[in-house]
Amino acid sequence: MVGLKEELLKSIWHAFTALDLDRSGKVLSHNLCTVLNVPHDPVALEEHFRDDDEGPVSNQGYMPYLNKFILEKVQGNFDKVEFNRMCWTLCAKKNLSKSPLLISDEDAFKVWVIFNFLSEDKYPLIIVPEEIEYLLKKLTEAMGAGWQQEQFDHYKIALNTSREGLSAWELIDLIGSGQFSKGMDRQTVSMAINEVFNELILDVLKQGYMLKKGHKRKNWTERWFVLKPNIISYYVSEDLKDKKGDIILDGNCCVEALPDKDGKKCLFLIKCLDKSFEISASDKKKKQEWIQAIQTTVNLLRAGSPPPHKEARQKRKELRQKLLAEQEELERQMKELQTANENKQKELETVRKQLEAAAARAAEEEKKRLQTQVELQDRFSLELEREKMVRQKMEEQVAQKSSELEQYLQRVRELEEMYKQLQEALEDEKQARQDEETVRKLQARLLEEESAKRAELEKWHLQQQQTIQMTEAEKQELENQRMIKEQALQVAMQQLEQLELERKEALEQYEEVKKKLETAANNTKSWKDKVAHHEGLIRLIEPGSKNPHLITNWGPAAFTEAELEQRQKSWKGKKATSE
Repeated sequence: MVGLKEELLKSIWHAFTALDLDRSGKVLSHNLCTVLNVPHDPVALEEHFRDDDEGPVSNQGYMPYLNKFILEKVQGNFDKVEFNRMCWTLCAKKNLSKSPLLISDEDAFKVWVIFNFLSEDKYPLIIVPEEIEYLLKKLTEAMGAGWQQEQFDHYKIALNTSREGLSAWELIDLIGSGQFSKGMDRQTVSMAINEVFNELILDVLKQGYMLKKGHKRKNWTERWFVLKPNIISYYVSEDLKDKKGDIILDGNCCVEALPDKDGKKCLFLIKCLDKSFEISASDKKKKQEWIQAIQTTVNLLRAGSPPPHKEARQKRKELRQKLLAEQEELERQMKELQTANENKQKELETVRKQLEAAAARAAEEEKKRLQTQVELQDRFSLELEREKMVRQKMEEQVAQKSSELEQYLQRVRELEEMYKQLQEALEDEKQARQDEETVRKLQARLLEEESAKRAELEKWHLQQQQTIQMTEAEKQELENQRMIKEQALQVAMQQLEQLELERKEALEQYEEVKKKLETAANNTKSWKDKVAHHEGLIRLIEPGSKNPHLITNWGPAAFTEAELEQRQKSWKGKKATSE
């Protein structure tokens, strides 16, 4: 109820400050009781209302009556839009700019309500630059345009140099001037204002057309659905005039996707304790958006969290309060540092004066000290001259003694050097003898090893000579055999060539004979046909082959059997000779 009271007070403040003081309490109270559904008590009004009222934040006049007899009796069963419209009607005529605006009076009313929602909780009411930026971004996004951050930064700098924020009427002028909606028509700006109004004021989280399945007739009907933080209302159309029902949401509700059926697609189901609702979206994207939005709303109800835009406003306010507290703390620390700095400056000034006085005293003392020093220098100069003469004599004596001592030390060093050289010579001689003995032993061992290797090398030389002699004999024998085989191979090649020539000649003779036989066979066949035709029973007797028919690599009947046996014997003899 505290948050509701603060929201109501902002609208009431606008209405109260716009009315004349003489009649503000009575007129406003009557209208408030009417729109807030609170019984009107005129006696209490006359008793508590005074002419010295200083506004709704004072402790006298109208504020105590408003709290006790109106706001404390509000139950929340009233139309917020009608309440705001009543307050707007009382204050708009006096405060709304007379210059033409790009937005209608209805849009100006919605901007005024949004201002009350986003303004700071202190009077007179203003909206700070951060909330102005938030609102303009929401409108720009709703219009589908790009946000001009650089343009707003320039505007913010100009605004911060003059004041902390804007009043409701200045905000209406800013949006109505089209400074941040250039290129957009009035209808687009109006639709954007209405969308932001629905979200921030009416708590509309999502809205749109979908099909709903009836519980009794089981038919599908198109409805306009409106999702709010704890309820889904559905209407005949988007003008919201004919409401058909509500789906009450709580932490026990759930939403789940359904498969396509009965010719309907993009289905999902909302389950509540008493009922379940089957709904069909226009496409898969809308289906997913509605499921996600409803699930988010149910999760917020389970967690007991406010709607997202109210939670975001509260976080922005807390952040501003935190930054303001940090800034105040920083200013306090700066003031403390400045005070400490001033105190330090005073202390330094005091110390400087003390140092100046001490410097003056030190200068006087320095002057006296210098005079005393001059006198002492004169006295010491005489004593120094006497000491110089004495010291000169002593230095001459010391120089003479030093020369004698140096000569003695030089002789001692020469003797020590000679002793060291003698020892080094003895050590070198001893080492040389040891090295000589070692070399002698090494030479003896090397001579023995050389004799053994020489004997072994001579033995290997003899064996090598023997091997070479045997190899030469074998090589000569192999060379002879190779020559014999080459001669036999040449003879065989010659014979092979001769045989090839003979085979070709025999083949040519065979071809000629074959042609003659074919000619004779043709003639004989013609003659036989004629004889058979004339005589019928005459049968010619043809000569047969006396010898077996031989076939060789040179063709049929190239050689007789006797010639072939002779040739085989010749080949076997040549083969035995070559082996």
